[in-house]
Formats: sequence, C-alpha cells, structure tokens
Amino acid sequence: MSIEIPPGLTELLQGYTVEVLRHRPPDLLNFAAEYFGRLRDARDQQLREAARGKEVVFDGEPMQTESNGEDERREDVDSESDSDFEPPVVNRFNRRVSVCAEAFNPDEEEDETEPRVVHPKTDEQRCRLQEACKDILLFKNLDQEQLSQVLDAMFERKVQPQEHVIDQGDDGDNFYVIERGLYDIFVSRDGQSRCVGRYDNRGSFGELALMYNTPRAATIVATTEGALWGLDRVTFRRIILKNNAKKRKTYELFIESVPLLKSLEPSERMKIVDVIGEKNFQDGERIISQGDKADSFYIVESGEVKILIKSKTVTNKDANQEVEIARCHKGQYFGELALVTNKPRAASAYAVGAVKCLVMDVQAFERLLGPCMDIMKRNITHYEEQLVALFGSSLDLTDPGN
Repeated sequence: MSIEIPPGLTELLQGYTVEVLRHRPPDLLNFAAEYFGRLRDARDQQLREAARGKEVVFDGEPMQTESNGEDERREDVDSESDSDFEPPVVNRFNRRVSVCAEAFNPDEEEDETEPRVVHPKTDEQRCRLQEACKDILLFKNLDQEQLSQVLDAMFERKVQPQEHVIDQGDDGDNFYVIERGLYDIFVSRDGQSRCVGRYDNRGSFGELALMYNTPRAATIVATTEGALWGLDRVTFRRIILKNNAKKRKTYELFIESVPLLKSLEPSERMKIVDVIGEKNFQDGERIISQGDKADSFYIVESGEVKILIKSKTVTNKDANQEVEIARCHKGQYFGELALVTNKPRAASAYAVGAVKCLVMDVQAFERLLGPCMDIMKRNITHYEEQLVALFGSSLDLTDPGN
C-alpha cells in the first residue's frame, strides 16, 4: 500500500515543531491552535489583499545575490501582536520567505523555475574553489554538469576574527565551504552559549537550515582571518536537494536495515542519508590506517572489510606484523572508535574483494549520531576484550598509534 504525503504537510509540521522547540509551551494543544490559527489568518489576509490588487503573491522567492538585500526590504506589517512569534508571510519585498513556510518537492521542482546564478571567477579563484570542495560529501554524488553549475554559483567571502558567519535562530540564506581559517561552533540553550566544536581550515556548514527549512541550529564565529565559499539557497535547493531526493530513494531501505541506526527516528535516519557519501575500494586497498587522525565514519554497503591491528604490546620479532581482529559485512560499521574517543585510529581496515562503503564526515557524525553514542561506547568494552584475548593487554586501544 502506497501512502502519498500531501504537498506542504512536511514543511507545515516542521514549522510548528521548530516553534515548539523554541518556546517550549506548557500546553501543546493551545499553542498549536494559536499557531495554526495565525497561519490561516495570514493566508486569508494575503488572499484578500491579492484580490484587491494591493499585493502580488509569489510562490517562489527572489534570487539571492551577494548583496545584503537592503534594497529589497520594506516594512509590511499592518498590525502588531503581543505574541512572541509571527506566522510566516510570503511577501515579494522581504529578503526571502520564512523558511518554515516554504514548500519544496524535489520530484516536482523544475530546473528552469529559477534563473541560474553565476559569479565570475578568475582561474586562480576557480582552482582554490575546486580544492576546497574536493572532499565535501554533499558534492560527491553530483554529476559533472551539476558540479559545474554549483561551482559557477559559489561566491567568495572573506572573514575577519570574531566575525559571525551565521547566527543561531536566523533563516538560512547560504551554504558555506571553508577554504581556510578557524571557526568556533556555539549553541545556546537555556540562555547559556557554549562552544561545542571547531572547524579547522576545512569542512562545510549551513546545510541543515536549507535542507529542512528550519532556523540556524548554531552560531559560527571566525576566530582567525579566513576565506569561505558560499552557495545561495536557490541553487542549493535546485541542485543539491534534487540530488539528495534521488539519493534518499537509493539508500532509504539500506539505512533502515543498519542495526546501529534502528534506535533513531525515521527523520533522523533521513538526515543521515542526506549527508553520507559513497566510496568504492578495490581488493586489498587500505581504507583507514592505524595511527592516523580520524575524519570519517564508515558503514559497509556491500563487500567485506577486515580490521587489523599492529600491537605495541608484543615485543617479539612479530611486533610489527598486523593481526586480524574482526571482519565487517553489509550493514556493519567501523571507524567510529577514534571519533568517540578523540584519539588516532586504533586499527587499520582493508577491503576484501570489491567493497562499497557509505561515508560520513566527523562533523556530521557528531551532529547526527548522538543518540547512537551509548551503543558505540558499549562496543569499546567488546574491543578491549578482543585485544586482551589476542595480546594480553588493551593498551593498543587506550593509546593507539603506529
């Protein structure tokens, strides 16, 4: 039996959910009645004004440029409310529509509905941009034409120390790829702001607000002089979201079958699908190396992976010989240990035959797999038992390296 989700339902419920999380009302039913009542009143007001010719209502949104949009803003509030939230109103002259009100169906959206954005670049800029984007997982599944359009649309943004690139709670305008610089990640809860991580001269951020029509989940502050490459939300939605919709169809059933992810909500699993990339490895190819800094988490999609460790606790002539301690098959994962413990890789992984893996970078791992962390930490005890049985000590796990 096939169940079709009505257009706009996902965005409508996401908007309500965001307001609940922001305001944490004691009575959800009353809050819902007030919230949806305001949405309905705003819609009816728009229709009345459009009918009188006072306002032109657009289904889409203006193309984003590098300007700050000041010339597009105007006051369009006819009445004030004592409520601390306002329903989203579609207005041509706002910088852009409230993200919570926008509907986007990647299966129906046509490539030609928005003009293509192109920011001219010198050859030197193009080379720097390509280098910055080469490991961005969101771009891995794009074909050459799609990637070319994305690179054409990206613009350079220089930042100074203490400059806020994005602020928690704001609407999402751009996705950013880091070329250079250090950037701290701050999250505010219960009136307290704390640093939860840092980007160090690589990585990307800002995609979640564009993917899920939600306000920015964190504040990103440059701590050094740096350079970013931005991608406007129109191009992001037209190319990246359409590509991700196809990827969802491909990986949805597989992700649901992964035991580690069964404890996640369906919406959480879909977010994982959106940020994973795919990598292929040939027989005998080394996937990760013991002692290296960890930057990715792997799930075996097909094939077999063997995990080997070079023990520092062995003192005989075979001390440098790698010993196999485990094998991973379809649906199993590896590479999480170093990410959980914030230590170098404790083992190496090699492909056995042709192997296909789904890969998640460390930022997405920390952001999306928090609910699975207890499961992965419990597995550390299992790894320690294996090492004790093989080498008589778990020193390799607590102090990994070559």
